[in-house]
Amino acid sequence: MTQGIHGTVADGFEPVREEFAAFVAGELPDYEGQLCAFVHGRRVVDLWAGDGCAADSLYGVFSSSKGAAHLVVALLVQEGTLEPDRKVTYYWPEFGAEGKGGITLRELLSHRAGLIGLDAGFSRAELADDRAMAERLADQRPFWRPGSAFGYHALVIGALTGEVVRRATGRTLQEVYEERIRAPYALDFHLGLPEELEPRYRSVLPMAPTARQRAELEAEPAGPHTLGAISVNAHVPEPGDLTDYPNSRAVRASGPASAGGVAAARGLAGMYAAAISEVDERPPLLKPDIVAEVGQIHSTGYDLVARGHRSFGLGFQALCDTLYPFLGAGTFGHGGVGGSQAFADPRSGLAYGYTRRRCAYPGGAAPENERFIRAAHRAALAG
Repeated sequence: MTQGIHGTVADGFEPVREEFAAFVAGELPDYEGQLCAFVHGRRVVDLWAGDGCAADSLYGVFSSSKGAAHLVVALLVQEGTLEPDRKVTYYWPEFGAEGKGGITLRELLSHRAGLIGLDAGFSRAELADDRAMAERLADQRPFWRPGSAFGYHALVIGALTGEVVRRATGRTLQEVYEERIRAPYALDFHLGLPEELEPRYRSVLPMAPTARQRAELEAEPAGPHTLGAISVNAHVPEPGDLTDYPNSRAVRASGPASAGGVAAARGLAGMYAAAISEVDERPPLLKPDIVAEVGQIHSTGYDLVARGHRSFGLGFQALCDTLYPFLGAGTFGHGGVGGSQAFADPRSGLAYGYTRRRCAYPGGAAPENERFIRAAHRAALAG
């Protein structure tokens, strides 16, 4: 065991442990996080570090939650319950108000609907309730002509697709996830954290930018009514701190599908391993044609909300085009503003999960993921 590091790696994956140990050594005593990876359904990396951190500690994973939400959608597409090219109104008639009648499920999943939030914003109670958000979004006019561009639907995409799932199945997205994915694999990745698991939750700590980083943020403050502000509900009178979102028991209990998930790295990586590989003698959740469809790039270029280059597949981030270009084509997953990251690379068989307690600067998947993923990917290919 390397000083400060707990857990194991399989033969050939020692470079991953070395990268993790080197990073942690530079971050201690404040650092707390977990790293896990599977290759072709076999766990090959299982590491954690930090005072109070255990292998099964649970962390708020913010938008990595979208991966669980859209794996549910992928399963329902595979079974024919959902059809991506049907209009959303086929499942949810009320959605068609204010010029949204032509939006297809595929456009919605690929962040092309223009429905990033509300003019008036949401209350804090609504942000913990996907059905309440969906009901209000049905009456909202899109912020751009649907299909003409794309932009990240940060806090609402899970509520929107979740309402489609509920209308099509009679079950909430969270219920389908629990019954079809989480429980069968005993995954420590929850959309709705049971009360009895609360002692394992480690509250999210806010970002700790350096003085220089803080000055950069203050030099270019975001406008109060920009698309980016609306997308994270920052335009309301008392928006609160987004990084505190999963620290609310109401959020953890209901598990809003956009950003309310709670997980250990084992759960993140295990879910993606189950999606593409045989795990514990169970066949992959997704067939090859669906794996290819969800990982196929549907939106790419300038993201109107993030104000930069992004790419999305069918609900998932297309990570091989943006953050990690060394990964295989068709890699699909999602990161979170707190620093978490999770994905599946079908071509190498790599499934990856990372959590950390303190939110990473400047937000999104933490920068250290790049070095961990590169080492894990090289080892997977070498094996």
